[in-house]
Amino acid sequence: MQIADVRITPCTQGLKDPTWKFARAKVPQLEGWLLTLVDEDGREGLAYAHAIPAITTQGSGAEASLRHLAPMLQGRRIDSLAEVMEEIDAALNYNASVKAAIDMALHDLLARRLGVAVNVLLGGRFRDRVAQARILAIKSPDEMAAKARELAEEGYGQLKLKLSGDTPLDVARIAAVRQAVGDGVALTLDPNQSYTAKQMISAFARMERYDIALIEQPVPAADWAGLALVTRTLPVAVEADESAQTVHDVFRLVSERMVDVINLKVTKLGGLRRFVEAVRICEAGGVTCRVGAAFGPALLQSMSLQAASVVKQLPFACELSEHQHLLDDPFTPLPVVQGAIALPQAAGCGVTLAPR
Repeated sequence: MQIADVRITPCTQGLKDPTWKFARAKVPQLEGWLLTLVDEDGREGLAYAHAIPAITTQGSGAEASLRHLAPMLQGRRIDSLAEVMEEIDAALNYNASVKAAIDMALHDLLARRLGVAVNVLLGGRFRDRVAQARILAIKSPDEMAAKARELAEEGYGQLKLKLSGDTPLDVARIAAVRQAVGDGVALTLDPNQSYTAKQMISAFARMERYDIALIEQPVPAADWAGLALVTRTLPVAVEADESAQTVHDVFRLVSERMVDVINLKVTKLGGLRRFVEAVRICEAGGVTCRVGAAFGPALLQSMSLQAASVVKQLPFACELSEHQHLLDDPFTPLPVVQGAIALPQAAGCGVTLAPR
């Protein structure tokens, strides 16, 4: 029950829309890495190392970190997952997305050996289907409205608008999208840190007429006081994303009740074990969890779906369907039907490499 081989291979994908961008960067393509752990019986555990420079890390940096840590995995017992991950944490500072890939590959391999889904290793699922939201990249109001209409017709009941920090233009974007989708679709906003606290409070006075369900990370990640001020002031759910980079961040946000919701991502927190720790902190403190987007192939989304299934309450839709706008996905499909993804029934994460 040991790891016999560690393989690291590139996984580069284009986007259907190469002009896709958010407030901090353009994302013309994804340059991630596939991590494959092979046991002595030939079973494989798979994971994707997320590598977007503006979000997690740069591609060659992710590869270097994986290759630095790979020798620590050779010959290790698969069921000593926790011990291995504690050693990995101590061996290399930061690099959460790389550590997350190792953690996910270990969970996938162990689950496949046991013939169970990954969620069983995390405590078991609460749901078989997880509702999904889709993201509207920063574009003109008319372009965002057209895309919103298309996604609503596909069955998505929640959409997230990326904003730029330009209040008049952002208000025009929101107004156009609301007019395009009507009252039946929930709208959330993600300025990606592009407002100050007082700018956001002022801007929301012009935005709230369009029935906004949630605002994600309106202020810079380090502006904890500003985030708390927005939460106390606005009559809408306020969510931390970039401010919640670690389990320790989550604990502080919850214990000081700085936000109403925390956006949890396996890639950001450093793996499934850390994700579950963060969920338990949120649940104990009465702060809502939401599983947000980490762009990547079906493999990454399926692993995040396994994690989302163990969260007791998910009042807001998750964002695990962004693989739908990627090209050249090398993995078996993870379909979205009427705005939701069914939990795969196969062992492991439920997704594997597609036959060539």
